Amino acid sequence: MKKITIITVCVAASVFILSCTSKQEKMEKKLSAFLTSYDAKTIPLYKEAALTSWNANITGTDADLALSEKAAFEAEKIYADKEAFALLKEIKESGEVRDPILARQLELIYNMYLGGQVDTSLIAARLRMETGINKKYLNFRVVVAGKEMSDNQVENILRNSTSGTDLQQAWEAHKQIGPVVAEDIVKLVEQRNLIAKNLGFNNFHEMTLKLSGQDPAEVTVIFEELDNLTRDAFAQLKNEIDSYYAGRYKIKAADLQPWHYQNRYFQEAPEIYPVDFDKYYENQDPVKLAAAFYDGIGLNVDAIIARSDLYEKPGKNQHAFSTDIDREGDVRTLDNIKPDSYWMNTILHELGHGVYSYYHDISLPFTLRTDAHTFTTEAIANLMGRFATDPLWMQKMGIIDEAEAGRISENSSKALRLQMLVFSRWAQVMYHFEKSMYEDPRQDLNKLWWDLVEKYQMLKKPEGRNMPDWATKIHVALYPCYYHNYLLGEVLASQLYSYIITNITDNKSFVGEKAVGEYLKSKVFMPGARYYWNDMIEKATGEKLTAKYYAKQFVE
Repeated sequence: MKKITIITVCVAASVFILSCTSKQEKMEKKLSAFLTSYDAKTIPLYKEAALTSWNANITGTDADLALSEKAAFEAEKIYADKEAFALLKEIKESGEVRDPILARQLELIYNMYLGGQVDTSLIAARLRMETGINKKYLNFRVVVAGKEMSDNQVENILRNSTSGTDLQQAWEAHKQIGPVVAEDIVKLVEQRNLIAKNLGFNNFHEMTLKLSGQDPAEVTVIFEELDNLTRDAFAQLKNEIDSYYAGRYKIKAADLQPWHYQNRYFQEAPEIYPVDFDKYYENQDPVKLAAAFYDGIGLNVDAIIARSDLYEKPGKNQHAFSTDIDREGDVRTLDNIKPDSYWMNTILHELGHGVYSYYHDISLPFTLRTDAHTFTTEAIANLMGRFATDPLWMQKMGIIDEAEAGRISENSSKALRLQMLVFSRWAQVMYHFEKSMYEDPRQDLNKLWWDLVEKYQMLKKPEGRNMPDWATKIHVALYPCYYHNYLLGEVLASQLYSYIITNITDNKSFVGEKAVGEYLKSKVFMPGARYYWNDMIEKATGEKLTAKYYAKQFVE
């Protein structure tokens, strides 16, 4: 009797195991078949959308903008397929997909389809709104005292002029784009919220973070932690800044206005320390320097540069970005290079994005041939961009000699610390503004903006000013709910830097250290999106994301 019982149990267990295996195989085969069809449809549309967007940003013409809008719509329309989403939901809810590569693709693609489960007419309307707003930004040119100026020229005035009148005119002239686009942006926010609510989310901000794999509450906690870490240190530095500018402009510190802080948004560190980084680059080629640096660490960027558009031209987007056209090696960067420290930082930054894309593992499925999260590629870009004002890096790259590096070292370190703290406070404004705007787009956004600027950046609103200055920042309209990733990227950049100089090389400039490139390729780039972002960070650094290295580097 006992033997029969054992045999019966064994047979039953075997049947159960075979049944489970059968279910798993069935669902994994079903998902594999779906992915084959999905890739066949998606990859060509992805490439077309990327190329037409690139062309539109280069030319700014109505024809290219229309082509970009159409291609973007066709690419997004895939995710509106309700039958495909129902199949993915069935597979996901079965819990039977155990293969890690298949499971990760399922997770990412499911979220993309979830984001598309609205009427395509709502998506088309959103895209039309975005295209119309983009056109207004692209075609807007600042006019100061009757003279048309580029953003670079406005920044030049704000950085170098000591005339209060000239500074105010340039700052206010740049803000004239605000009334041109403000109401359009509010309507776009409402359209995005409508889409989000159709999908069961409270608003677009919440939806965007959740579908990208971030918990909004967790992000808010991180930002509150960073606020607490940086508030006192920034307040002390702000007093130094105000004292410096009171002397520079020969006015009382209490009379300082937003246009006195050397850039349009006080998002970059004012040059209060006696180091003129621009003079070191005025006879240099930032592109050649960046290419030589990346090649020296084993991350050659010649193919990226060959496809890029690097200099100013009429109608072209005046900002900078990197794009991966096909996830097969066609990686490009758009810039408006000038021989100064800002554009040295920018080209190092954009090529940081570029190498992350270029050095993915091509054997991974298309869906996983991207970054672990958008802020992890920001981390690489930020890590590399910091070197533009690093005296040791500048010395190793032949830009300055050892004596000059020693002379400016202390002030350079102070300048970087100031930049990190200034940017951290600015990112707080952007994060909290967008979060609140999507919660209530018809509130007094002008007041909200300046309340946050005063709280986090400690700048006072010009008396009587009631303009949509928030709308002058293109990210609010066209790169929504993204800016917090820049600050998370800075936090991760410090964590990666600490790990590299502790475990990979003691050369803090990275110059000529091919081991750095090998580490980044193997631990960060080649895994692509196969791991959840915090798992990738833990595998690469031994710890999940933590602010302690950022605080150690820039606050303590």
